[in-house]
Amino acid sequence: MTTAHDMSENAPREVIAQTLREEILTGRLAPGDRLREADLAARFGVSRVPVREALSQLQSEGFVTLVRYRGATVSATSGSAARELIQIRRGLEVLAAQLAAERRGGDVADDLARVVELGRSAAVNLAHADHPPLVLRFHTLVVEAAGNHQLRLMLDPLLRRVSWIFDQHLRERSHDSWSDHAAIAQAILSGSPVQAGYLMGEHIAKDERLLDELDHH
Repeated sequence: MTTAHDMSENAPREVIAQTLREEILTGRLAPGDRLREADLAARFGVSRVPVREALSQLQSEGFVTLVRYRGATVSATSGSAARELIQIRRGLEVLAAQLAAERRGGDVADDLARVVELGRSAAVNLAHADHPPLVLRFHTLVVEAAGNHQLRLMLDPLLRRVSWIFDQHLRERSHDSWSDHAAIAQAILSGSPVQAGYLMGEHIAKDERLLDELDHH
């Protein structure tokens, strides 16, 4: 829940954008839902200016569609757009995995191992609701482990958007991906950049194939 303290500590635009982004990512706001400036201004206790700025920011991230004279709606991403994003993600995340392996996971090595344990446990216990946030956490940790600030700035929003796209298009996504994640983590923690990059590339290629299969159904 957004509080007055949140607003006082951060720019209203950032608070509004962060809140709406989280509601989109968690499904509380669904593709096609209207985002009316007046309602949002009243909800957050601000003028329409920071609301417009927040919606513009979310548009640039791909979460919101702005149509002149009609306002803002939550975006619905096509399969082709999803594929393009995954292709970009593959190139950047292979690099992240290689850099992370050069640093053997850096300061988040223990966190990386732990999230793999949690993911495997969720898969064994069929805890389907836990799967998407744990997958996102794993990939976010790989980027953090790379130790490259500019790469993280590029990949963090991309990973959030790809996670959201999978929730729209691939709700039945396989939970056996944790064997892939475990192998990637092992390569990173053992300091094997070539293997880590290769495994990450193969892992993301599976996501591309899943989208291809979806298109043919």
